[in-house]
Amino acid sequence: MQITKRNVELRVDDSLMRVYVASPKPAGTYPGILFYSDIYQLGSPMIRLVNYLAGFGYVVAAPEIFHRLEPIGAVIEPDDLGRMRGNDDARRTAIAEYDADCRAVIDFLKTDAAVNPDKIGTLGFCIGGHLSFRAAFKPEIKAAVCCYPTGIPSGKLGQGIADTIHRVNEIKGELLLILGTLDPHIPESDRHTLIKAITEANIHHQVFLYEAEHTFMRDDGYRYDAVAATSAWSEITTFLAKIFP
Repeated sequence: MQITKRNVELRVDDSLMRVYVASPKPAGTYPGILFYSDIYQLGSPMIRLVNYLAGFGYVVAAPEIFHRLEPIGAVIEPDDLGRMRGNDDARRTAIAEYDADCRAVIDFLKTDAAVNPDKIGTLGFCIGGHLSFRAAFKPEIKAAVCCYPTGIPSGKLGQGIADTIHRVNEIKGELLLILGTLDPHIPESDRHTLIKAITEANIHHQVFLYEAEHTFMRDDGYRYDAVAATSAWSEITTFLAKIFP
């Protein structure tokens, strides 16, 4: 399916948040997806993923997660300095600010003419996986895809300690976790804690484990694994198609 691309601006707490939106080109109404990037924001690898997902029939809205700290359109390079910069931006962003951004994008999707307001989901990578997990606390979210989400058991997300692991019972939609068994940022103990929490909360969920490293779905890095990424995307699109037929 061909897509169209645009940038929209949303005001959140008097900060201009750029949101990149990719939509199916054919006229109609589609499910909406709140898409969260990793700490490097919306560089080419993330934009490719947004566009890819939109081609399956979704209106995908990707906010710049550090809009309060970075200039509009800023892309953080995925090198040592960029990692320091992105992690510092994450540390300096209040958890309540992440939540406010989430609400703003969901409200945008609900009012977009091309979106069915009863069919809204979320997908994210790394810190974005954690943010997608938190987005699932919102009643509108029917499906959440969390790809190697960092910091959920420890509460590492922004300023202070995030209460994410203690609010699992608030999730009413379905959950898909994509995890790498070679990922040092989400060790086996954290995977066990996370899966145990969602199982005990009786959340409908699926978990797929790959013998892969962190960020194995990002195609510009040395940890990229094409086979694992292709398999993961197959599971993601199947999961979303089941919930949003």
